[in-house]
Formats: sequence, structure tokens, C-alpha cells
Amino acid sequence: MEEGDKDLNKSLEESTKTASADRGKVKQQNRSKKIYIWLPLIIAVSIAAGIFIGNMFSVFGSGSGWLSKKRNKLDTVLEYINQAYVDTVNVNELIEEAIPTVLTGLDPHSDYISAETMMRKGDELEGHFSGIGVEFLILNDTLTIVNAIPGGPSEAVGIKPGDRVVTVADTLFVGKKLTENTVFSTLKGPENTKIKLGIKRRDREELIPFVVTRAFVPVKSVDTSYKVDDKIGYIKVSKFGSTTYNEFITAIAKLRYEGCESFIIDLQQNTGGYMEAAIRMVNEFLSSGNLILYTEGRAYPRENYFSDNSGTCKTSQIVVLLDETSASASEIFAGAIQDNDRGLIVGRRSFGKGLVQTQYKFDDGSAMRLTIARYHTPSGRCVQKAYERGNRENYSMDLYNRYSRGEFDNRDSIKLDNLPLFHTTGGRPVYGDDGILADVFVPRDTVGVNSYYMRVANKGLLREYSYVYTEKNREKLNSFKTWKEAAKYLSTQPLVDNLADYAYTKAIRRQPYLIEESRKLLQTQLEAFIIRNIFGEDGFYQLFQRDESMIKEAVRLIKANKATPDAVAKGAYK
Repeated sequence: MEEGDKDLNKSLEESTKTASADRGKVKQQNRSKKIYIWLPLIIAVSIAAGIFIGNMFSVFGSGSGWLSKKRNKLDTVLEYINQAYVDTVNVNELIEEAIPTVLTGLDPHSDYISAETMMRKGDELEGHFSGIGVEFLILNDTLTIVNAIPGGPSEAVGIKPGDRVVTVADTLFVGKKLTENTVFSTLKGPENTKIKLGIKRRDREELIPFVVTRAFVPVKSVDTSYKVDDKIGYIKVSKFGSTTYNEFITAIAKLRYEGCESFIIDLQQNTGGYMEAAIRMVNEFLSSGNLILYTEGRAYPRENYFSDNSGTCKTSQIVVLLDETSASASEIFAGAIQDNDRGLIVGRRSFGKGLVQTQYKFDDGSAMRLTIARYHTPSGRCVQKAYERGNRENYSMDLYNRYSRGEFDNRDSIKLDNLPLFHTTGGRPVYGDDGILADVFVPRDTVGVNSYYMRVANKGLLREYSYVYTEKNREKLNSFKTWKEAAKYLSTQPLVDNLADYAYTKAIRRQPYLIEESRKLLQTQLEAFIIRNIFGEDGFYQLFQRDESMIKEAVRLIKANKATPDAVAKGAYK
């Protein structure tokens, strides 16, 4: 099973609502005329329904007798269109247009994914994608290599950080129309296929030709793990994929070797992934026979998932960090910890996605994700927030509405009056139907965030200037043996003032008061991005997060023994 993406197809929503409004205005005297206008859409929806039901027949098997009866009628519709429709129709195009429309009329997470999108997304939840293996930045309308992934195909042929890609397949590959999507679609491709690049290197006048053979490039889902305080380990999980559990166990082992006995699991901005990965991860913290979750759907009877006592951290204190974008498998993990009174949830109310999708792949490379069940946490609650079938616009506005009413800054802004009440194993009240509510609320950190900072950050200049600085000072930065030595040096450099000069060349005027107000935040993030360019992720996160309020609160709770099962069950953390 796979947790669906929460990306919403707004353009299809708008067209669907427009069509619905138009149909409401049809008058009797114009009926015959409107039939001709709407006939193609009616046909398209019929085709989509045929494909949908036909595919469901293949998923559910021959036991669903009603499906087999419907197939003959839908086959007749398709055949009749081909034989008798007044105009020549490209049936494939109608299907491509109609299937998303049909799925949009269901819940917000059932979706159609085109073959092009599937190719671009790759198999990142599988822990890899096929490409050339580079981290890049579009700088001055040119694809610039920030890093060649160690062990990847680009590093193997000699491509280096700082190289600029000027041509692809002997065709110019620069200009204002160059976008990240263009780069991804060009550089990614089937395994063992070749791509020719023309590289401009700083110390060479002529272009250097490279032929790179695409290969599977690993995609990490555990971004970093490090010892954040005495006997406390921190693990950042960005998604739940097929390799996440193994990466997670490796991180746990490393931290335990370093003397960590308690753990902070950071699921902020983790929008989900595979349900099985979350189940296996939470099993590490539970004793035998604890219910982790259960799933249930119209065509799927209830299925329970229990812990098996094989976990390695059954006595460790655990704090789970959530924010408003933590969804799906993240909520499965957090819900099991919370409902079993196993640890503390710190942060803000999660997204609220309690639906389970399965993915059906079509022969042309496209796919359909269909919601087949709801999952319930051990107390019995479903965390899925309210939605209206076919109305995805309101659903997509939910986070903005939360922000507008102050929920990210004040727990009292969260209204619980109409939410169903449940209880944890220790009797604590928890609420369903609207995400996972944190045990300990931490508002968003806005220190140093002002209009100047937002303009610089939103324009991507923090990362961009960090790369420019890295290129100018690469020899010096490479002379340091560790990221900590490099960070000590960077702390003495006027990075913020230099950034302000750089931003001015990009049409962002200097605002001395606001720059001073944001100085500490800007300095921290600039140091972190520069360290990432040279030393990778671990140093980046440790610098980037050194002042993060949510991590500090988690450390405080653990050091005060507030995240033990006894303290949690008694509510002694308050």
C-alpha cells in the first residue's frame, strides 16, 4: 500500500466546477444545442468509468461479479463511439482528460499521474531514481553543478562541483527558459542510457565533453542523525520509503554506539510514504502486542497491525516532532506513539490525512492512486480532516486557514468542540478527525523572520550566494579537515554583509534595520549552506538547527524525564 501525494490538480477542479455551474444554467429551450456541446465530455467520462471499473476488476479479481457484467456494457460504449460518433475522436486524448476528472470527484488523495510526471518523480520512495547523480543550481541561467553524488555516474566520469553544463547532446542548454523541471526531465532517464554533456570548467577555455551513463542514484529518506545532547540522539526522517527502515535502524545503531539512550524523531515536513515503513519503525519502540494501527475500507475488511517485541528501543525515551505538514505515514508513527502512551508528541497539529491509497500502473507508464481504506490509530480515531467530495479547493486552503486564525502561534486557536473524543491506553484524552494534536505545543519560530529575510529567502539567494562564496573560497574551505573547523572560520566572516551586497545586485535594496534584526538567522543559514557544499548533510543540519526551538524543547523534556511512559500516561509532562 502506498500513501498518496497531497498535490491537488487545481486546474481540473476549476474546469469541473465551471462545467457543473454551466449545466445548472441549461434551459429547456436550448437543451438540444447543449447536448452537442457536452457530448464529448459525457463520452470521455463514460470512457474513464470503463477504464476505472475495468482496472478495478483486475485488482479485486473475478469475485466481484458486478464488475464483469458492467465490462460488456462499457466495451459496447467504446466500440459504439469508434463506429458511430459524428466526428473523428482521439479516444486516448479523451481518456487522458477524463480520468483525472473522474478521480477529482472522489476524495482529495485519489489521483491520476501522467506518464510524464511518473517519469519525472521516478521511484524515489523506492530509495533511488535513474539519472546522472548531481546536485545542481540554476545560476545566471546556467545549470551549475553543486555536488556530484559520491559513487554516482557523474562523479565516475570526472564531473566536479563548480562545473557548468552548457550543452546537452550538442544542443545549447542555457537561457531564461531553463527550469528545474526541464533539468530533471532531461537528466533523468532509463538506466544504462547515455547522455552527452558539454561542460565549462573554471580553469579551461574550451568546453569539456562528457558522456554519462545514467544509473540508479540512491535517495536518502533519513537525512541526518547526530548526538544533539548528552545521551540524546536526533534523527531526521524526510519520507517513508522502501529503504527508510534500514536507514533508520542504521541511524539508531550509530547513535547508541555514541552513547545515546533517548531519541528525538523529527517528522516535520514529512508528507508520508509507505505505511509499512512507519509500522516497522514504530515497532522498534513498542513491547509485544501493542496495537500500532488498523485499516478498514468498504472492500477491505479490518486488518490489525501489532508490535512483535523485536524492537531495540523499548525502554528509551522518545519525542516525536510534528508540524502542520507532517502527514500520512508520519501520523501513523506519531499516533501509535501517542495512543500507546509510549512517548511525547512535540510541535503543532499535523496535516490530517487518514486515507490509504493503492497505486495501479498503466501500460503507458501513467498511474492511478485510489483510496481504498482509512487507517485508525490504536485508540480508534481516524485523523483524516473533513473534505467535500469533488471540492479540492477548500481542502487545499486548510493550512492557510489555520495560519490565518493563528493556529501556528497559539494552541488556543485550535477548536476541539466538534471533534470526536478518544482515549489513550493510559486514559489521556485525544481527538480524531483533524490530525494529531501535539502533547506539547511549540509555536513556529519567527525570530529574525522579517520582510527582508523573506525576500532574500524566497528568491533563493541564501543558497545561491552560499554557492558563489563556496566557489570563490573552495581552496580555503577544502583545507579544513572537519566541518566544525570550517564553521569556526566562517563564523568570523562578514557573510551577512556580503549577502546584502549580492542581494542588492539582484534588485533587493538594503534595509539596515531589518538586516540587523535578521543577522543571526542569516549568518546561521549561510554558514550551514556553505558547509553543506563542502562537507554534506550532517554538518549542514547541525548548524542549521542549532537554535531551533522545537529541538531545544524536546531536549528539555527528555532531560527532565518527561518522555518516559509513566510520565506520559500520567500527564506529568505538562
